[in-house]
Amino acid sequence: MAKLHFSLVAPERQLFSAEVDQVDAPGVEGDFGVLAGHAPFMTALKAGSVTVYEGSATRVFTIEGGFADVTPAGLTILAEHAEEAGA
Repeated sequence: MAKLHFSLVAPERQLFSAEVDQVDAPGVEGDFGVLAGHAPFMTALKAGSVTVYEGSATRVFTIEGGFADVTPAGLTILAEHAEEAGA
């Protein structure tokens, strides 16, 4: 399976950056998932959970809104505030 480059950035620091299988995020117009090769788009995010799938591992981050940008290079989320759930 092709990998997706994903970066999660908050104002204070970059929380996560890696090649992953899939990312699910809370868009203001509905939740969405991104895989490698996804069509480019940009959307605003609402408060909620960003779930990152890496093989059999799953990581969850809580965000307080922001923006998601999907390009041929991958997915970048610029969050207003973010932290790893359970951290």
